[in-house]
Amino acid sequence: MAHHKDALKRIKQDEKRRLRNQAVKTHYRNRIKKVKAALESGQAEAAQTALQAAIGAIDRAVSKGVIRKNTGSRYKSRLSRAVKDLARSKAA
Repeated sequence: MAHHKDALKRIKQDEKRRLRNQAVKTHYRNRIKKVKAALESGQAEAAQTALQAAIGAIDRAVSKGVIRKNTGSRYKSRLSRAVKDLARSKAA
């Protein structure tokens, strides 16, 4: 265990950040799962709605520094393409 005050403070700060990062990560992952579930069931409207929520959650994670910008962009791009392909196949 640390003995210096600044080391003790750093431990507390790290724990607080770890818990926040974990919550943000869980939130965006759950949103992505909802999009994928809607895609698998073939519900284009539900997938589109879930996609908007997922994009917001991903953007929030990027702004908080939980994931990098390019990673967030990759997630959004792949989900958007999948939803678009589903909508296109439903229309055809």
